[in-house]
Amino acid sequence: MAHHKSALKRIKQNSKRRMRNRAVKTRVKTSEKQLRSAAKVGGDAGGELQKAQSVIDKAAKKGVIHRKTAARKISRLSRRANTAV
Repeated sequence: MAHHKSALKRIKQNSKRRMRNRAVKTRVKTSEKQLRSAAKVGGDAGGELQKAQSVIDKAAKKGVIHRKTAARKISRLSRRANTAV
């Protein structure tokens, strides 16, 4: 366990950031799953694609995921949504 005041503060900050990042990553995964299920069933894949793209872009903007990872995810999801239509 840390003994210095600054190290204790850093532990608290890291914990908060980790929880925030986990929430954002979970949101990204959920939006991907919703798009996949909509594409499989034949639902509103276009609307789900817009939502997923927004969530992924926000995650990349916040620095939770890398911008190129976000671009790759969006590309793959849009390809999947377009083939479903």
